Amino acid sequence: MLKKSHARAKGEWRRMSPRDLPMVCEIAAVVHRNHPEDPEIFAERLQLYPEGCLMLECGGKPQGYVISHPWVLLQPPDLNTKIGAIPARPGTYYIHDLALLPDARGLGVAAKVVGMLIDHARAVGLPNASLVAVSGSTPFWQRCGFRPVDDLDLAEKLESYGMARYMVRTVESRP
Repeated sequence: MLKKSHARAKGEWRRMSPRDLPMVCEIAAVVHRNHPEDPEIFAERLQLYPEGCLMLECGGKPQGYVISHPWVLLQPPDLNTKIGAIPARPGTYYIHDLALLPDARGLGVAAKVVGMLIDHARAVGLPNASLVAVSGSTPFWQRCGFRPVDDLDLAEKLESYGMARYMVRTVESRP
């Protein structure tokens, strides 16, 4: 299980619960306007892998979330599509979504939760973490130790994401 963490006493990551899902959808609507996902997608990820679903609270108010789970390397799930199950033999720890409202940015909470996710990936025995970087977030992910993967098959798969990059980081490395 992921441990909760504090960032400059201004934000706390905690386990997500089903009652958080309406706020997850509200935050997603603000942060990911160009990458909408149905509420059922978030609910399924929470049901399948609750250990990887966290909420950020700042001053008692939800300000962000992260959804992550074991998955198959180089095969990111299609946007707004249910996955059905966690693979029996995952090869990566997939960060499906990390979203922060504007008031929570600049507090260090995003980098902190990425560290927590990498620690969790290591604890469950996965050799790397992966994600699809959208909306110009590639520089943030690079600062966190992720590197872009250039692959024609991936480029076609990512077309539904718009301008996006598939990125991977080994769990042993430190940025």
